[in-house]
Amino acid sequence: MTDRSATSRNTPGGGPWFHPRASLARDGWDVVVDASMAGWQHTGLRVAELGGRELVLPEGEVERLIVPLTGGCRVQVRTDDGGLHDLELEGRASVFDGPTDTLFLPPGASATLTGPGRIAVAEAPATTPRPLRRISHDEVPVELRGRGRASRQVNDLGTPAVLDAERLIVCEVITPAGNWSSYPPHKHDEELLGRESRLEEIYYFELSPAPAGEAAAPYGLFSASSSAVTEIDLDERVGTGDVALIPGGYHGPAVAPPGSDLYYLNVMAGPGERVWHITDEPGHDWVRSSWESEPPDPRLSSAPSAKGPRQ
Repeated sequence: MTDRSATSRNTPGGGPWFHPRASLARDGWDVVVDASMAGWQHTGLRVAELGGRELVLPEGEVERLIVPLTGGCRVQVRTDDGGLHDLELEGRASVFDGPTDTLFLPPGASATLTGPGRIAVAEAPATTPRPLRRISHDEVPVELRGRGRASRQVNDLGTPAVLDAERLIVCEVITPAGNWSSYPPHKHDEELLGRESRLEEIYYFELSPAPAGEAAAPYGLFSASSSAVTEIDLDERVGTGDVALIPGGYHGPAVAPPGSDLYYLNVMAGPGERVWHITDEPGHDWVRSSWESEPPDPRLSSAPSAKGPRQ
């Protein structure tokens, strides 16, 4: 499969929406997504392996959620009122080992990150003052979405039910080997009161290691297609470190390969109300009713059994 590009009618200029590992590296970060990219304006993402280095997040009109992916980190924060804070995020062994501690940085805060971990920083433009907040891993709601081979686990790291933010919505999804997630395909590229919200979305992917003895790196699959207001066409192999940008259009499924679980971190924000409303792709909404007759995937049996509207 080859990389493709698309042009969104919602985002002037358009741009390439799939970015293989290391193609977004800049300024000491392995991934940088920000408003300097053509057609991108509401969300941002940074990912880096700290490895004992210091990385600085400067102050600005932006709110952030620091998410340890593997390992933890120490965060020294200066808030816009001059307050100094020294915080530890315990982290986890890998993204497949349950939720992690996170840290919300309000607009105007700066931070220095140190430690051994691989860290993601989700971002969205914001100006409204809000308190600095450390969210412990045991405060994170864990949901089971879908049924059968569409079963997946959602960790609500920074959704509206968990985090008071101006624009930013963050969650992470674990899709067991062989399952489909972000399914049925859905969109959120129009403001339709009470029915759909307009949100940009970033997908950052990782996969669990290939089965013992297999030399090739595992890969999953991810698709996106055009809606009435957004032109986009993606059919990609996705591996650890790859990034897909969704300015709009129908997106999904994200498919985990046999033998490897698929992880993705979702960062969403938009110009309207901070709410998560979606529209399924016409002709595919029957999938949800089929779940009534299917059991949850037993590999996710420890998660609550709750069907949500997406992911």
